[in-house]
Amino acid sequence: MEILQLPFMQRSLLAAVLVGITAPAVGIYLVQRRQALMGDGIGHVAMTGVGLGFLLNTSPVWMATAVAVVGSVAMELIRAYGRTRGDIALALLFYGGMAGGVMLMNIGNGSNANLLSYLFGSLTTVSPEDVTAISVLAGLVVLVTVGLRRQLFAVSQDEDFARVTGLPVRALNLLIAVTAAVTVTVAMRVVGLLLVSALMVVPVAAAQQLSRSFRTTFVLAVLIGSGVTLAGTVTSYYQDVPPGATIVLLAIGVFIALTALATPLARRRARAAEAAARACDAAVPGTRPPTDDVKV
Repeated sequence: MEILQLPFMQRSLLAAVLVGITAPAVGIYLVQRRQALMGDGIGHVAMTGVGLGFLLNTSPVWMATAVAVVGSVAMELIRAYGRTRGDIALALLFYGGMAGGVMLMNIGNGSNANLLSYLFGSLTTVSPEDVTAISVLAGLVVLVTVGLRRQLFAVSQDEDFARVTGLPVRALNLLIAVTAAVTVTVAMRVVGLLLVSALMVVPVAAAQQLSRSFRTTFVLAVLIGSGVTLAGTVTSYYQDVPPGATIVLLAIGVFIALTALATPLARRRARAAEAAARACDAAVPGTRPPTDDVKV
């Protein structure tokens, strides 16, 4: 295939696969914690790191990672201790991060094309150095999200219960925030900082239409994320359309399709369960069939 013979497309496809794996792998914990828009906030903060990278003539990816990690820790501390003024502090952090990034990029002689490539993604600007950084960061994200999945799920599901069982809740919360920050910088070259949150959330929401267990949802979300990033990257090359927008629209399309498929199946399952319950009541009053489904 012609697309596989082009070095920049080889780099873009590799980056797309890594993004498709890491974004849903972190997003499932954010969805569980009802922090679906956290990735969007981190993306705003990471823009300051991109601007610093241009200003200091260093790698924007690594600089964005450092700034995003600091910002994510601040966000988590504000969430935990901010109380009534926490939302205002977060708003200042988000908007200040975006404005600071644009200003620093302008001072550092960054062009509008560079700015747009980081905001919305770009295939042609993924450099070998970017691929190296993305690969290292993606490996760390997968190691954390898979290796500590039981602990992260416990603290995402119920912090009080996790604390009673002896888990280091504060440390795990910070780890989730830092992992989300790293994922944002991994994905920014493919889908862009303004759209990365969608790739962290939509594949997870789509997977939840078919599964109620955490493990199955995790696997399905990663498969969906990888599929839409690859399909979006290829479509972007052949149709000359923005990769980030294409990937997100494909992910939303998958969500709509799975929702349409799952709705009649859910109704049929509910009718079957109701019929079984009536049968049990008829045989032994007050009896209900057991269930082992765990809703995500």
